[in-house]
Amino acid sequence: MPPVAPQPVQLTCPACGTPFRAGVYTLVDVSQQPELKQALLSGQLNVAVCPNCQTASMLGTPLIYHDGAKQLCLVYFPQELNAPPSEQERFVGEAASFIMKSLPPNAPRAYMLNPRRFMTLPSLLDVVLEADGVSREMLDAQRRRVELISQLAGAVADGVGFEDVLAANRADLTPEFFATLDAFIGSTPPNQADSRAILEQVRDQLAEEFDGADSSDEEDAELAAALDRLAAAPDAELEETVAELRAFIDYGFFQAWTGRIEQHDAVGQVTEAEALSTRRARILDIVEELDRQAQEMFEAGSNLLHEILTANDPLAALHAHAAEVGEAFLMVLSANIGAAQRAGQEDIAIQLDALGEAAVNIIQDRLSPEERLINELMLVETPQEATKLLRKNVAKITPDFVKQLNILAEQEEKRSNKPASERLRQLARESGAMLF
Repeated sequence: MPPVAPQPVQLTCPACGTPFRAGVYTLVDVSQQPELKQALLSGQLNVAVCPNCQTASMLGTPLIYHDGAKQLCLVYFPQELNAPPSEQERFVGEAASFIMKSLPPNAPRAYMLNPRRFMTLPSLLDVVLEADGVSREMLDAQRRRVELISQLAGAVADGVGFEDVLAANRADLTPEFFATLDAFIGSTPPNQADSRAILEQVRDQLAEEFDGADSSDEEDAELAAALDRLAAAPDAELEETVAELRAFIDYGFFQAWTGRIEQHDAVGQVTEAEALSTRRARILDIVEELDRQAQEMFEAGSNLLHEILTANDPLAALHAHAAEVGEAFLMVLSANIGAAQRAGQEDIAIQLDALGEAAVNIIQDRLSPEERLINELMLVETPQEATKLLRKNVAKITPDFVKQLNILAEQEEKRSNKPASERLRQLARESGAMLF
């Protein structure tokens, strides 16, 4: 069955009064036209842009959303249409009949007999996303990103206020935000070139803001290397590679990645461009999950510190929660020590320092003798002190100890921590020489 074409409607711009024609979709059947799903989710479907003043308007139109694979049939009627029930039923019945004709002979049809109805379009979109496995928290975060894109686009269209919106929301300009913006641009229908131009202008102005200072050749080379590694990484190793290169994955990273996609598109390499687009979406999912896990760790560390500090005996409470004391707790503790010192609260800083020493001892007690030795070696200030420490612990130096040093060195190399990697390599060489 051929794809459904948008229905032409005659409009008058509410801002400048210019008459113009636009196309509207009343049926989104993702089984037949999957590209319409992204346009709907990104807020680009049924948006008319005035050719004269560039004012964008969301068109109030009834909509049927159908996804045969997920057995979804969703109906939305804008309340402002005041359509009588008989008209709504006729519209739904005609659309359902049209959809069922396009279904394979053995496909399920029962769900079509009782389509779900929605009073608002956002509530319909929530069901679509939830069917894709998107959590409520992710929906709320995405909705905030969409709202910010709308604010920035409005400021660009009006020619004023862009810097104010930017200043008020700078903390929200995350890699996820820029990936969403790129998705908006990529999913803008061909008949909305003006809307796409505004979004591209938003991206360009943000690029000027964030790339005002030229990066060094070394930084460019590191970014290119990160892009190459993540593009070439096997699927099974992608999560580990993203974790190693998380520090490089920011707005500049996704901008460069998008540039590579556009380069492939420009020379007709559609397969390569699609592969990069799929990999970009996967990287973004992994980054969001890593950041969520990190946030949970820090929240757990903060909650633990609060519980310990409000106990009658904080030191005893710390030991009672020894199993929960880890890197996240130490980082939260360190941040609180710094804040206390800056505020001139020396008594609190001293108390937190004492807890920090006790926490380090708790962690050290969980380590093997060899792991403790490696930590001590990494903490000494000079290579000469490290050599003396090695000589005092010759009994602990074994082939496995040398192997462990080299493994740690490789891990630090992958994290781009060159000083630590070189230090570990040197310790491995010295330790290896002591075996003979």
